[in-house]
Amino acid sequence: MQKENNILEDLYELSEDRRKNRVVASYTNYLQDRGPDYITRKVGEESLELILALKDRNREDIIHEAADVLYHLTVALEDANIRWSEISEELKIRRKNDDDKYNVKEQHNY
Repeated sequence: MQKENNILEDLYELSEDRRKNRVVASYTNYLQDRGPDYITRKVGEESLELILALKDRNREDIIHEAADVLYHLTVALEDANIRWSEISEELKIRRKNDDDKYNVKEQHNY
């Protein structure tokens, strides 16, 4: 199976590129110019909108708001110099640890 292009890494690279090569009327540059406090507020605001969409069970709104959260989180991560690959590695470690815990429980059969 061919590996799919990772849109989150692409967004991260776009954010990096916008920081180095400014674009007139770029929303990414607007966020970067406002700084980390503003960016994190936007992550929080978009997260709340996603929570409300999930509560209402509106599929279109959930997809839209999840995309907003991931975009703003990507800009925040790039601002903190943390790549999505680092997040992915952390999730892999947690998954392995969960698998190990599960296997231990199975072996002892309490």
